[in-house]
Amino acid sequence: MTRILITGSLGQIGTELTQQLRSKYGKENVIASDIRKNDGDDGPYHILNVLDKEGFSSLIKEQEIDWLIHNASVLSATGEKNPHLAMDVNIRGFENAIELARLNNLRILTPSSIAAFGPSTPQENTPDFTTMRPTTIYGVSKVYLELLGEYYNHKWGVDFRSLRYPGIISSEAPPGGGTTDYAIAIFHDALKQMRYTSFLNADATLPMMYMPDCLKGTIQLLEAEEEKLTQRTYNIAGISFNPAELASSIKKHLPDFEISYEPDYRQEIAGTWPKSLDDSNARRDWNWLPDFDLDKLVTDMLENLSNTLEITYK
Repeated sequence: MTRILITGSLGQIGTELTQQLRSKYGKENVIASDIRKNDGDDGPYHILNVLDKEGFSSLIKEQEIDWLIHNASVLSATGEKNPHLAMDVNIRGFENAIELARLNNLRILTPSSIAAFGPSTPQENTPDFTTMRPTTIYGVSKVYLELLGEYYNHKWGVDFRSLRYPGIISSEAPPGGGTTDYAIAIFHDALKQMRYTSFLNADATLPMMYMPDCLKGTIQLLEAEEEKLTQRTYNIAGISFNPAELASSIKKHLPDFEISYEPDYRQEIAGTWPKSLDDSNARRDWNWLPDFDLDKLVTDMLENLSNTLEITYK
């Protein structure tokens, strides 16, 4: 039976990915870990600092891990406030993870991000292979992990896999430290107070994805037969939209909803990222295809979040 370790399991994606994998592989075979205590986990959970290489190694050996999903990361906006923390966690932490994957013959999946691109990258239909000159420490760390993972694959045959996440929207986790998290906060404020102030411009179009599609794509790449992979890092796309378009879709359900705009430093970050992604290689190699368009996402998000918040909006 496959044994999976997830680092950063208390993050936005890690929380739901842990649940999904446990439903598929068995609760006892998916070991969650993060840097802080978690009283609410209903399966195997260990406190782990990914900078503690010895403790990291011991956990892998004790739990007889086969696959490592390394999600531990400091996100874009938080990273700009504390770049040295981002360098430690995102770079040193990944160096520990990829080396332990080599030493223990693990399959390792570590997410990258659209933040790996930069202002000199073509913004429309951005391909997998293009100019990558990010201007945030988060983006720099993602380019580094992509290249180091490829190096470990070429040099030692480590089964490294990565996908470039767009902004992820979830009804389960609150907005965190990401530039694209406006697309989660807007739903909370729409349901609670019928208004939202965006920290991005109205026309700041970015690639986005609903969590069910994110989980689907992550698991598809994790489980794909290695011989079908023609590269180690893939773009993965869902929907591209801007705050004004998202607000317009929300107003179909909440006609009194209002949005205003007060762009801050996160708009400068967003302006360096692609507006849409070419994920044709993922579709070809491991049959990736998203299920949600914008209106379907908004309908599902409002229904799920209103239940969580115990708010009636219809």
